[in-house]
Amino acid sequence: MEKSDRVILHGMWASTYSRWVEIALKLKGIPYEYIEEDLQTKSQSLLQLNPVHKKVPVLVHNGKPIAESLVILEYIDETWKNSPRLLPDDPYGRAQVRFWVSYITQQLFESTGKVMSREGEAQAEAVKETRGRIRVLEEGLKTHFSMDQDSSEVGGNDSALVDIILVSTLGVHEAYSEALGVEIIDPVETPVTFSRVERVRELPEFKEVAPPHDMFVKRMRNYRQGRLERAVTSS
Repeated sequence: MEKSDRVILHGMWASTYSRWVEIALKLKGIPYEYIEEDLQTKSQSLLQLNPVHKKVPVLVHNGKPIAESLVILEYIDETWKNSPRLLPDDPYGRAQVRFWVSYITQQLFESTGKVMSREGEAQAEAVKETRGRIRVLEEGLKTHFSMDQDSSEVGGNDSALVDIILVSTLGVHEAYSEALGVEIIDPVETPVTFSRVERVRELPEFKEVAPPHDMFVKRMRNYRQGRLERAVTSS
């Protein structure tokens, strides 16, 4: 990193997408300034830096803004090529990383969202769906992203992006348990996924940006309550 480089991240403490970027910056050893945004009262800086979506995260590198979390992550990996690499150089390997990241951010996000917003039998079905999708992910991890069992590093096969997305999505499973009374991941049923999540979230780079447990549980409960109330109002 050149002395002239200046990196600023506009984020929000509970945002999964902001967390992806923070973990990547820390893993790469990139110094950055963090600006916490209030998404209820968005700053003029945020509106100017991301006029299209007006959301976090936004990375500003030497005055140039980059928006959208996955775009930011690829930009980081292409700009700072030191280890760990977020995506491998091999085209097939990159395609596999992109595929499974898409699977996590679409399929798993969808089913965990249902867990958050449903009750009773409907919620139980959503938990079952989530676990089924984690079983699919389990096979993908075994096939494409093996990790040395004695390693404490992320990114088997230069694919740290998978671990970043994985731990940010499932590393808060204890909050789901406390806030919603459900277990979204079974360590017996999907041991590779569970052990990988647990190992990665023990890294200092993740611990430094992990949301405070009590605050996150409270936020999940409030979010759930809001979703349930809106569902009743609209029905």
